[in-house]
Amino acid sequence: MAATIPCYFVWDPATGPFSFLGFEVRYYSLCWIIGLFAGYMIMKHLYKRQNVSMELFEPLFMYCFLGILIGARLGHCIFYEPEYYFNHIIEMFLPIKETASGWKFIGYQGLASHGGTIGLFIALWLYTLRTKLSFAWLLDNIAITTPIVAGMIRLGNFFNSEILGNVTEMPWGVIFAQVDELPRHPAQLYEAIAYFAIFAGGLLLYKKFPSKVGSLFYFGYCLATIFTFRFFVEFLKEVQSAFEEGMTLDMGQWLSIPFMIIGFACMWRGFRHKNPC
Repeated sequence: MAATIPCYFVWDPATGPFSFLGFEVRYYSLCWIIGLFAGYMIMKHLYKRQNVSMELFEPLFMYCFLGILIGARLGHCIFYEPEYYFNHIIEMFLPIKETASGWKFIGYQGLASHGGTIGLFIALWLYTLRTKLSFAWLLDNIAITTPIVAGMIRLGNFFNSEILGNVTEMPWGVIFAQVDELPRHPAQLYEAIAYFAIFAGGLLLYKKFPSKVGSLFYFGYCLATIFTFRFFVEFLKEVQSAFEEGMTLDMGQWLSIPFMIIGFACMWRGFRHKNPC
């Protein structure tokens, strides 16, 4: 009997669905926008449900947007390509690249979720200094919304054919035609599906235990679940930088460990304390 040859899915999308005012709107950017808008609407609902003034809510989006974007960009440059970007400082901050023919607009290619998380923490801390809201209360509410944003970003990575999985013989392997002709684990989709599931789980927990907001339980739940999954899914990914070759754990896994520890500690704190903040 002849062997069955797997029929892999070939992924070769256009970079974007349309152009606007002469600029191509990319799927990656759309995923970011949709994720941030969804997070914005969910946070607005939480503020209203918890009877917090909309005047305090209005500046939150800009703090989050800038914190995530700046943190994710600097995180990628510092954690994954420090040798290049320390010699190209301008490219760390602006979406341009120096080529033989001059400067070229390329968008922000390279964003690290760990850096985005750190940037978000700093931005939220600055926001609470301005609004006088409880930092723990804010972290819990943000944590309820964060997974849906993270899931949309990973969908954007899938459209960009980046953060590739290892070569696989599994029937659901994906051939990223813009990269090579090898079937790979769609690691971006694994993460996106997991983060959407974590978001749904967080909503269910919030509906059942609304009094836990402010205990850091939801903040811990978000960190523990996202970064635990991130730790294990890294085993199915190609290394992102040359220095990771031969490492037992890659950079993403080493960076995930402290977030996992903090997450589980905060969940335990939330279980033990009903309203500590």
